[in-house]
Amino acid sequence: MAESDVVWSSTTENPTLEQHSIHGGVHWAIEMITIRRANDRGHADHGWLNSYHTFSFASYRDPQHMGFRSLRVMNEDRVAPGQGFGTHAHDNMEIVSYVLEGQLEHKDSMGNGEILTPGEFQRISAGTGIQHSEFNPSSDDPVHFYQIWLIPTERDIEPSYEQKRFPDDQLRAALRLVASPDAAEDSIKIHTDTRVYLSKMEEGEHVVATLVEGRHAWLQVLRGSVSLDGRDLQVGDAAAVSDTIKVEVESLSDSEIMLFDLA
Repeated sequence: MAESDVVWSSTTENPTLEQHSIHGGVHWAIEMITIRRANDRGHADHGWLNSYHTFSFASYRDPQHMGFRSLRVMNEDRVAPGQGFGTHAHDNMEIVSYVLEGQLEHKDSMGNGEILTPGEFQRISAGTGIQHSEFNPSSDDPVHFYQIWLIPTERDIEPSYEQKRFPDDQLRAALRLVASPDAAEDSIKIHTDTRVYLSKMEEGEHVVATLVEGRHAWLQVLRGSVSLDGRDLQVGDAAAVSDTIKVEVESLSDSEIMLFDLA
């Protein structure tokens, strides 16, 4: 087989070589899949806060992991009962939080005061500037959530807030659009060229995302374990995908994933 007769599938772990024929001719490309293992993330344990940083954040600095496309922060946080983040400021950032377990109380300078429960999303467009606090109101149970920052396509917009839950039956073995720049399909609106999908799968189920040429994907495993193009990913693992049009994810156990379609 000649080199021009194959598709190269390249990854940081276990590179593979695959043949690919289209319309009777030959197509070749380099598919890049870069795995980010949970145990390789930055970690900060402050007692009241146990946090894992996929990308550089706070005291964790790694020039090789400053973000991916518009994704700037991907933090997995656990906050102890009765503890939280005091009032602090943000500007010019899209901040999305998703609660896995427990409760997260939010108050901000726009007058919002809400408690997020498992399965709820919160979106803050910080724009020209906001102040807010995040607190675990429970006296017994920790709160476990992801906080995600995305770089906006436009600076200094008017700050805004949104909170939403998506029914479980819309997530089962399907990629449910949960955030997008045009609020399509009743998703929350984010001011960046990114579409965010959520899926819950039982063992053996799978989902497939089709990307427009030139776009990229980030897969984050929130629960359970999955297979991406033959590569096993465990809870907390992630993968950056470029130079492909199809992202296929198979569940190896009961699992939950978040998939980002990025410019």
